[in-house]
Amino acid sequence: MSEELNTDLIASPKTRATQLSDTLRQAIAEGQFPPGSKLPSEAQLTLAHGVSRTVVREALAALRSDRLVEARQGAGVFVLQATPTPPPFNLSLGHIDLARVSSMIELLELRTAVEVESAGMAALRRSPAQEEVIFERHYAVRSCLEAHQPTSEADFALHLSIADATNNPRFREFLTMIGKNVIPRAALRGDETAEEQMDYINLLVDEHHAIVTAISEGDEEKAREAMRRHLRGSQLRYRNLLRAQREDVR
Repeated sequence: MSEELNTDLIASPKTRATQLSDTLRQAIAEGQFPPGSKLPSEAQLTLAHGVSRTVVREALAALRSDRLVEARQGAGVFVLQATPTPPPFNLSLGHIDLARVSSMIELLELRTAVEVESAGMAALRRSPAQEEVIFERHYAVRSCLEAHQPTSEADFALHLSIADATNNPRFREFLTMIGKNVIPRAALRGDETAEEQMDYINLLVDEHHAIVTAISEGDEEKAREAMRRHLRGSQLRYRNLLRAQREDVR
């Protein structure tokens, strides 16, 4: 998992899509768009905020993922009734040091156990709207990788969208608790050649594509296997890094 949106979406420290979704989120919270009201059209938002339609669609996808709005075919995007915030899921992990490769491997093993099931459940339970968000998140990661921009936020958003598609809120809570710091891209070594980095980018895109395609096809076992292969590959990458670090110490 790993890096940031195509040039159209870059605006440090947040992408334009994130900035726009935050603006719309605040407008909804302040009552400018009450429940049941229709948001401005894509064309109107594009003109009002000086961004492209790609940015607008990504921002709206983020709001849909958070269940703040829903798209109604042929009618537009409407604000949903606010739902009570569920009580916090009090689970903590002790002695986690994100600077230690061994701790990252431990977290990846834990994530594998949870996210393999998450992918399988998403294949069975996803709604058409959730499936659309998953594909949008996948394309966002791919755009980041191809533009050689940071993808950690986009990649984490993809995995969160799959967790949401299980329609079991505990999956999202689990991933949120761990956070986006467990990113395989962080295991890249500075001495990798451009060709090696491109090989990794292509591999990551292919792995993500296999996951989202299996979910879209409703193939539970295929989705599980694709997610297992993706996260085990991440584990292997960290193990290789750990081995290299130990050899450097000798």
